[in-house]
Amino acid sequence: MTTAIEYNIDEIYKITGGEKYFNQPGFSLEFLSLDSRKIIVPNKTVFWALNTHTRNASVFIYDLYESGVRNFVVDTIPDFSKIPDSNVIVVKDPLKALQKLATSHRKKFRNIHVIAITGSNGKTVVKEWLSELLSKDHQIVTSPRSYNSQIGVALSVLQIRSHHTIGIFEAGISTVGEMANLESMIRPQTGIFTNIGSAHDEGFANRAQKISEKLQLFRNVRHLIYPSAIQQITAEIKKNNPGVELFSWGKRNSFFKVGRIKELANQSIISLRSEKREISLTIPFTDTAYVENAISCYCALESMNVFDERMSKEFLNLSSLPMRLELKPGIQGSNIINDTYNNDLQSLGVALDFLHQQTNKKKIVFISDILQSGLTKDHLYRRVSQLLTNKPVDTLIAVGNDLNSYQKLFSGIPHRYFFKNTGDLIPLINNFKVENADILIKGARRFAFENITSRLEAQLHKTRLTINLSHLIHNIGIYKSLLRPGTKMMMMVKAFAYGSGSREIASVLQFIKVDYLTVAYIDEGITLRNEGIHLPIMVMNTEPSSFENLTDHRLEPEIFSFGMLNQFSQFLAAKKIKEYPVHIKIDTGMHRLGFEPNQINKLIEVLNLNKSLRVKSVFSHLSASDDPGQDDFTLKQFRTFNSVIKKLKDNLGYSFISHIANSAGISRFPAMQLDMVRLGIGMYGIDPNPGISRQLKVVNSLSATVSQIKKIKAGEVVGYGVHRIKKDKTIATVSIGYADGYHRLLSMGRGKMWLRGKFVPTEGRICMDMTMIDISGIPEATEGDEVEIFGEHVPVQQLALSASTIPYEIFTSISGRVKRVYVED
Repeated sequence: MTTAIEYNIDEIYKITGGEKYFNQPGFSLEFLSLDSRKIIVPNKTVFWALNTHTRNASVFIYDLYESGVRNFVVDTIPDFSKIPDSNVIVVKDPLKALQKLATSHRKKFRNIHVIAITGSNGKTVVKEWLSELLSKDHQIVTSPRSYNSQIGVALSVLQIRSHHTIGIFEAGISTVGEMANLESMIRPQTGIFTNIGSAHDEGFANRAQKISEKLQLFRNVRHLIYPSAIQQITAEIKKNNPGVELFSWGKRNSFFKVGRIKELANQSIISLRSEKREISLTIPFTDTAYVENAISCYCALESMNVFDERMSKEFLNLSSLPMRLELKPGIQGSNIINDTYNNDLQSLGVALDFLHQQTNKKKIVFISDILQSGLTKDHLYRRVSQLLTNKPVDTLIAVGNDLNSYQKLFSGIPHRYFFKNTGDLIPLINNFKVENADILIKGARRFAFENITSRLEAQLHKTRLTINLSHLIHNIGIYKSLLRPGTKMMMMVKAFAYGSGSREIASVLQFIKVDYLTVAYIDEGITLRNEGIHLPIMVMNTEPSSFENLTDHRLEPEIFSFGMLNQFSQFLAAKKIKEYPVHIKIDTGMHRLGFEPNQINKLIEVLNLNKSLRVKSVFSHLSASDDPGQDDFTLKQFRTFNSVIKKLKDNLGYSFISHIANSAGISRFPAMQLDMVRLGIGMYGIDPNPGISRQLKVVNSLSATVSQIKKIKAGEVVGYGVHRIKKDKTIATVSIGYADGYHRLLSMGRGKMWLRGKFVPTEGRICMDMTMIDISGIPEATEGDEVEIFGEHVPVQQLALSASTIPYEIFTSISGRVKRVYVED
């Protein structure tokens, strides 16, 4: 776990207290890390040594010191002879110290509206949906994934920055006395209580005590949203928070009355009524849990007075999240409902509901003992039996000593099998008749039911683009090492970040604190803003019709002509905006966009009279910095740019950033670094300088799978256009085509793929969704094998050459239907 911070070591000490041993006081920090394996920038990171039951984290500080870390928060005094020139804060309890830092950090941001969510289920879905619904009008900060613990909440709150207008944080507890800590860090104005179930019941004397503990999160909120079925909330919350406005929802005795819920094919229409309005919300889900989550979101928006009719349409576009319960194709025409990470009564009920929404008639349930329910075993398994009676199944496969002891309770199920452990079950799994069945696999984590899932899942043929974020960061580090101290980095994330995913790549770049991002069009910039990217963003192409959106989202335009300069200036003047940042493009010989050198005098006059905007940077574009044969022209461009820069600096009366070097320019022309460089294709491991190229790592790998293998006789046809082969061949059909971005020019053997350690050529014409390859020399190949299209073995540069194009086009042609998978080493 690592989060970005904006503190120096002295500021941290003032907040946490303890004993300080500083050799470098005032040390500025950018990251706080709890994981010694995940430190990206050692010399800017403070390692926070949180101990576990099995590990004293302080032992890692000596290795971390060797890797460059100089700042530590620990609970024991270390051997300072091993860590000279370090800064160490020794505290009694590092977790409490971390929470003190988060609490202090939260108090700095009094204008942000914070929503806190607790409950037994649905916290992450409600958080993510609210973020979707609010992101068009607000700058949102949310808990990463399911960061809702004593540690996770602290790290989440430390993400808040001054530009955020709304924060949405989850809070989860497992015993008494925990919620007060979370409330102190979050300090919410709006609270959402999703539901109450049996999860973590064992940490409380009874259900009422658990509800009371959760309500501690809302002791200072202005608004509270909750299901009226939890009657205890209504009676208890007013005692601790008499000024709170209650927004209950339910069928009766509620502020928001839930009417008819109509189920259509893959949709639910929810009727809601309050004093303010009657409304019908349509969501693209039918299961009860999603319906309740959608109601919580709507009630929260209404309580904050931010709901409008536009949002009602956006409920239909709410996305399904990768939650623990997943539906996957299984073997023999079955469907697998995979919920192998937890098992409690409430989630079992939800999973059984989901099971019965599926279309196959045969229902099979794999279930393990329930480990944490807060009930006596007799009461617990009678409840389980009742659930399975209400949602009948054909076959029950039960694992665990407790279920074995209560076999008689399940005598009404037609087919029943009981095992003491998963290991006893696995060898017999093929004996169960799963053809065309809906199968629920529901188990507590310790039972390792993923071993069941892996044997029942169908092996799908998928095309995917794998993006290695660790390699991306490594490559940026290589270029950064080439720069003079103080040189800034502008990163190109246009064209969907060269096909790799704008949001994901921009998030990494923001995390490692690059200086600037660049997009081609305003829509790309707005998307990044809506995804929580707050770095400065330059937009290369803007239209007058988009100026309003440009300024609303704090995007900075490239100005390349007097016409555009005048239009934008008039817009700013009408809006009474002063000194808005712009980027001036100079045409130094490429003759695409930009002011000509002979226009600079006039440009200086216009800029000096213009109070509406301020030049943030001046730049130009190199035409052939990657081509040694054109170095004379590249150097001529640089000389022209330098002369323009000097004239502007001498006459504008204020400083600005100058930049001309792109990826190839960084590695081949060190003198062109100036104030900032622009890194694009180099991030992905492509550079014309052999010395640099050898140090870079492959970031993007495109792969597909073999769908079918056939033996084809000489003279027979393969693919479109009656392409006849001249000799007997073994032909494999691969799950990629030109609709995925595999160029049709790679037909007839021009393209080469990598299969089982060998290059194999394309055969016939590339189809829209499929490509045939000749695998005659690989008799061991089988259907389902992975095929590398480009990556470690097939360099994208070579693929581009075969397709008569450049790597840029290969990357940006990868279709949106190709799944992007992000990995870290």
